[in-house]
Amino acid sequence: MLKRLPLVILAVLLLAGGWVLILAQRPAPTGPVDLRVRAVMGAEPLRLGTGSYPNPGGEGEFTIRDFQFYLSNVRLVGEDAEYREPDSYHLVRFDDEDGTFTIELPEVPREEYTRLEFAIGVDSAANASYAPVGDLDPNGRMAWGWEIGYKFVLVEGRLDAEDATLPLVYHVGFDENFRRVSLLLDGDAPVASSIDLCADLMRMFAGDEADEALDMRRTSNVTTERGASRLLADNYAGMVSRCSTGE
Repeated sequence: MLKRLPLVILAVLLLAGGWVLILAQRPAPTGPVDLRVRAVMGAEPLRLGTGSYPNPGGEGEFTIRDFQFYLSNVRLVGEDAEYREPDSYHLVRFDDEDGTFTIELPEVPREEYTRLEFAIGVDSAANASYAPVGDLDPNGRMAWGWEIGYKFVLVEGRLDAEDATLPLVYHVGFDENFRRVSLLLDGDAPVASSIDLCADLMRMFAGDEADEALDMRRTSNVTTERGASRLLADNYAGMVSRCSTGE
């Protein structure tokens, strides 16, 4: 009996090791994660059609009637995990009552992620295709009417100055205006059901430095101007961030 004891122990150890191996190879459980994007203007909620804001580069006050943009190529990244959303093209718009837009990532493995990565705009492959992937619609309002491709960001409104009222039209969407964004998550993506993001439209017009500010009176229409489009794209690269506590 005693001679058989080591064999029994060995069998138990092998069985336990097998279960550990099976459990290690099992995929992590999955669940939805919502990216909730809120439109703001500086520290305040963006008020479409009613809010009045100072021209960051000159005189006058402006009002925004419409604001929408493509958020694409979403992925969650950790030291030992990565999730890429398939068909990842979302047209973010803020025409509901609370000024938010929700992107649902339905089957996210519950791993430890430290960064949320995405892009503002449409990558060159999709921008040169008529394929209706995700929210891409070659016949929609965000498609250029004069060539293949999409407007990455659309902002429309008006500027009221002392002696004039000007319509504002900013449609940005050359391939070189595609901007990637990476945000720290503090490791909360596996357990949180939502990640709150703020899209600060003032950042698109004001930037971080004085020479990055756009004078809306001098430049009230941007559609085909590559220089002005580049300035706005460099600015909107910092437009979306994690919402601060209390926003």
